[in-house]
Amino acid sequence: MASLTTIIERRVDVGKVIRNAAVFNFKNWRGGVMQADSLPQTVRDLFQLLHERKADFLLVGGIALLQYIEGRNTEDIDLIMALSALKKLPEIHIEKMDEYFARGQFHELRIDILLTRNPLFNHVRQHCAAIQHFVERDLPCATVDGLLLLKLYSLPSLYRQGDFTRVGLYENDIATLMHAHQPRLDPLFEELARHMSKTDLDSVKEIVAEIQQRLQRFGESFKS
Repeated sequence: MASLTTIIERRVDVGKVIRNAAVFNFKNWRGGVMQADSLPQTVRDLFQLLHERKADFLLVGGIALLQYIEGRNTEDIDLIMALSALKKLPEIHIEKMDEYFARGQFHELRIDILLTRNPLFNHVRQHCAAIQHFVERDLPCATVDGLLLLKLYSLPSLYRQGDFTRVGLYENDIATLMHAHQPRLDPLFEELARHMSKTDLDSVKEIVAEIQQRLQRFGESFKS
């Protein structure tokens, strides 16, 4: 994988994060007792399987975010993968798939897969990756820029779908990353321009400007 750098960050316990999120999601308790204690081992088994099969992947989503910000909760694992790599893993039961996305199940663990047939996803996998240290093992993980590209790219579609729960979640992730890491935004906009319409890009820029204004007001309120 190209452009991998090594960054020393907090060691996130992926299995514990996913187990706790599942336990505290009361929807999972409908219909009886939920079995969550096996999730940490299932997570370790998944990463071991990816390693043994030499299936190239990049960790993204909520687990990747926890390397850079605190307080994010997630019940699943999100990966960027090529379809050829996914085919090395018949143990992952694919429940649905379209051109750029797949959803699978590995035992009781849900996996969302972003396919590299999407040029932006492939760009993030190749150019926005860092080796991060997790409790389970060292894993290739999206950088702050990579996570921002994925979140910003998704927003116009989420607005069109009226999925305002995820809109709010993604915009909060973007704001938190911007506040904590002060990324350079112009290079991100330049890359997004290669993958979305001008109308969508203008909308994304407006959203980012509104987030910047909120962050500025937040900072000024504490200074005063």
